[in-house]
Formats: sequence, structure tokens, C-alpha cells
Amino acid sequence: MRIEQTFRVGRPPEAVFDYVTDPAHLAEWQTSKTHVEQVTPGPVGLGTRVRERTKPPGGKEFEQLVEFSEFERPSRFGTHIVDGPQPIDGRWTFTPDADGTRVAFVAEGELRGPMRFLGPVVQRVIARQFAGYHDHLRRNVEAG
Repeated sequence: MRIEQTFRVGRPPEAVFDYVTDPAHLAEWQTSKTHVEQVTPGPVGLGTRVRERTKPPGGKEFEQLVEFSEFERPSRFGTHIVDGPQPIDGRWTFTPDADGTRVAFVAEGELRGPMRFLGPVVQRVIARQFAGYHDHLRRNVEAG
């Protein structure tokens, strides 16, 4: 499964990158998160791990362990699911765009279990969910 999305944020790449990579902000823009905890000590960077609990709409709450697999401020950020029900990894790139930032997002991975039989439907649901997350992200970052 692969999802690609592009959107614009009216703030510089540094501001967008810093917001996206701060675990304290994750539940503010990925609104299905019910708990987010950084489990590695120190400042965030390559290799940082975060434990997340997610309650998708109409679904059962699940937990996953996520690792920051790419961390190049302010241009690139990637996440890898180390442990969780669906190994869908994400990558965001941040490019200056006039007075703001063009954000490109890619989610990719193989669905597991019964979800693999519903691939196209699940892909559309996840794409809609991330479009909503990215709208929250844009509004929150632009609000400062």
C-alpha cells in the first residue's frame, strides 16, 4: 500500500518540521492518538522512539512503537513502525515555497491480517485520515 499527499503550510520549513517532530504535539494534529510518550531519553533526533496509542474512528484502540528513521532538519522526517499491528511507515519532506512550506507525504507498507484482503478500501480510509491530520497540522502551525 502506498499513499502520497502534498499540501502547503504558510510558515517556514523550520517551524513545520519542529512541530511535526515534537511528540508533545502529535495528538494535536493526529487526533486519533489517545496517548503519546517519548521512550528514548534526550532531545528528539534520528533513532528517537515514541509509544503511541491510537483509537481510529469506529475501531479498536491499539498501541505501536514508532522510531524516527529519518531526521534532517528542516527538510526530511521519517517514521518506522517498530512494533504495531500495521507496518505503515511515513515520510514527510519540507520544501520552501514562497512565504511558506510545501509538504510532501508518503505512507508505505504491507497490510497484515484481514486488512490485506481489504487493501483498496483500507488505503482510501487511511488516505482520508491523513488528509484530515494534515489539515489539522496546517491550521495548528499557521496559528503559531
